[in-house]
Amino acid sequence: MANLPYVQATSTLEKMLDQIKTASVPDKFSSDFVAEKLLLKGGNGRSLIPFIKKMGLVSSDGTPTDRYREFRNPTKSGSAIAKAMRELYAPLFQMNEYVQDTDTSKLKGLIVEATGAESNSTVVKKTLSTFQALRERANFESDHAEPDETHSQPEEPPNEAHPSIPIQQYSGSSSSESINLAYTINLNLPATKDIEVFNAIFKSLKQHLLQE
Repeated sequence: MANLPYVQATSTLEKMLDQIKTASVPDKFSSDFVAEKLLLKGGNGRSLIPFIKKMGLVSSDGTPTDRYREFRNPTKSGSAIAKAMRELYAPLFQMNEYVQDTDTSKLKGLIVEATGAESNSTVVKKTLSTFQALRERANFESDHAEPDETHSQPEEPPNEAHPSIPIQQYSGSSSSESINLAYTINLNLPATKDIEVFNAIFKSLKQHLLQE
């Protein structure tokens, strides 16, 4: 049977989460911090520290985690709670991947099935109320990691040194058709005033390349 976590007083949990958003991030999430900075004095505040650790907001040694910081960010707060719920209530999400959207009656039935507890037991009631308190703050639409952006490969610039060779369609069944080749030739002419040099160049072109 699954052991689903819950708190005794959801109102105290809600107040603690609200206070975490406004208070500065401590070096250690201690009972003194809860009492003096989060203003939750007495046993109710201290009793929530293990649950905050189970949510992944605080590490086992009391150090606030990256999720703690994400939760304090208004644009990531709902996503941080959703991620925590997927871990806290993994058995329920295995039974129904959209359990966060199910109604109270069906949710209670899943908790009864997962825990094996009586439907009117304290375990079921507290688990149900804790789950509902968290899902009101959760944003399951943005709790998944965003896909990596695909970067298209830059197009290679055209290489003018390469000849363009338009080729007519050729069929092996006809001997009358031919392939026409066209070349683009770039000449780097020498810096000279001797006209004979240019005549020799163009004469060679005509002789070797421009003949039909």
